[in-house]
Amino acid sequence: MARKKKQMVNTRARNIIANENPKSPIAEQFRTIRTNLQFTTVDSELETMLVTSASPSEGKSITTANTATVFAQQGKKTLLIDADLRKPTVHYTFRVSNTSGLSNYLVGKQRVTELARETDVDNLDVITCGPIPPNPSELLGSNKMKQFIEEAKQTYDMIVFDTPPVLAVTDSQVLSNFVDGVLLVVRSKQTEKEAAVKAKETLEQAKANILGVVLNDQDLKSSNYYYYYGQ
Repeated sequence: MARKKKQMVNTRARNIIANENPKSPIAEQFRTIRTNLQFTTVDSELETMLVTSASPSEGKSITTANTATVFAQQGKKTLLIDADLRKPTVHYTFRVSNTSGLSNYLVGKQRVTELARETDVDNLDVITCGPIPPNPSELLGSNKMKQFIEEAKQTYDMIVFDTPPVLAVTDSQVLSNFVDGVLLVVRSKQTEKEAAVKAKETLEQAKANILGVVLNDQDLKSSNYYYYYGQ
């Protein structure tokens, strides 16, 4: 299988706690998220999902990275795709080049395995955003996007998409119809209740299968858990 090796770039990286400190309480909560996600799809195996939030700066991307990591740690061959074709961050998180990625596939003839890059996490590959296109929603809703997912399934057991906030643009709604389910991230003391409800309603209107919600950045003093997952 032809794959590009991870290309390192000098930039500020985010902490993937599930990989760097797998015995920490936070890492354990990501494993709880993984288990609960698998229970939500008992009648059919969860193969594809996207992670989104109501608004920006709610911890969506780092939650996506850690969730993909714990699936990989379970032994599943996992692919994390940066489907935020407006403000991509996966290349920062994993310190890889963003010269080519998802957008190249959607407008060209490259294969998934040609774009996938290895990470420091065993069983986890990433595909970055690539050059930012002028028409993200149209590309994500195209037949080429469906083709991308089907091709990725031939190589990977679990495919996770990092997508833009629901209330900012329509990208997540468009892509939600192509995946098995959606995980919504909200941030403690930041996400307003009205915004969370609106995000849920917006996804439901798009006929998305909402798997659950992650409460991010919960104050440890008021809870025994850093993260909580609930239906």
